[in-house]
Amino acid sequence: MATKVLTPLTIQEEFVLRVLQTNRKDKIMQYAPVIVLAVMVLLFSALLGTSFASADNFRNILNQLAIPLMVALGLTFVIILGSIDLSIDGTIAMSASFLGVLVLNSTTDFNLGFGAVLVAVGSSVLVGLIVGTIHVHLRIPSFMVSFAFLHICRGFGLMSYRGHRPTMLDEAFLAIPTTYFMGIPFITWVSLIVLLFCIFIQEFTAFGRYIYAVGTDETVLKSVGVSVNAVKIKVFALAGLCFGLAGVLAAIRNPLGGGVGVVGTGLMFPAQAAVVAGGTALAGGKGGVIQTIVGVLIITVLENGLLILGVSPYIRTGVQGLIILAAVILTVARGAKVISK
Repeated sequence: MATKVLTPLTIQEEFVLRVLQTNRKDKIMQYAPVIVLAVMVLLFSALLGTSFASADNFRNILNQLAIPLMVALGLTFVIILGSIDLSIDGTIAMSASFLGVLVLNSTTDFNLGFGAVLVAVGSSVLVGLIVGTIHVHLRIPSFMVSFAFLHICRGFGLMSYRGHRPTMLDEAFLAIPTTYFMGIPFITWVSLIVLLFCIFIQEFTAFGRYIYAVGTDETVLKSVGVSVNAVKIKVFALAGLCFGLAGVLAAIRNPLGGGVGVVGTGLMFPAQAAVVAGGTALAGGKGGVIQTIVGVLIITVLENGLLILGVSPYIRTGVQGLIILAAVILTVARGAKVISK
């Protein structure tokens, strides 16, 4: 009986094979989050019936995803860079606190009306600019700089109301959480508008292409004369904008006694889970806003379904951790490059 002799692959054939394998893996990763989301919806629908699969619960999910989506959008661009931002909870708390003390409230004499939104969001953008500037010019890893600003921003938030949490009294702001348009909460509409803005940046601007280039190989941009440092600083400022808006929405949703320790706590972890669950690689250069939408839906539907089932919040947090771990294992090219720049 003749034996088949296997001839070794040439370098060209081996390269083509590796490209095909990489493309196959990328396609699997592209559709895997959507499949996971569909399976979760079907599973919870079968287990919970109309308690889950109903118009009222659909509105609840839309209401629940508004703030996590806003946070995850800002974080997405930072992660595409190959960086990380740990200032999220502090920045959101600071923005919420500033809004609470600058509108008509029970603690201070300020009443800037909707001008308070500009101050709150502007302060968050400024934090993003500072974090980005320190990161690129002093060459300090982004996670270290942003972790410091997590506590700095919390401190500014506490200072703004001096330990006496403000209760928002402005009727225009108080009406927003119960305002709906086309059956969708107004707060969710704000997040969807920011989503469209982020999609436009990613898909139709040179800045969006530069973000991916930095995450893939920033030396390419440097070789054509693009300021990589400027791109990074702008990304952190854009993230600050999203975090600031999330803080404003969180304060509006929790107008009674909102402040540091109430608003902003625990938003960073779900946002990171959503971004990586959607398929954005922590190593940078892959993923995007569309994937983040799917990731946020996965986390929100999971949280909603487990909540209806009566599962402990500690277990829900643990499940989110497992999601992050699984996503990192699947998306990071181990040994290729560092995860956080």
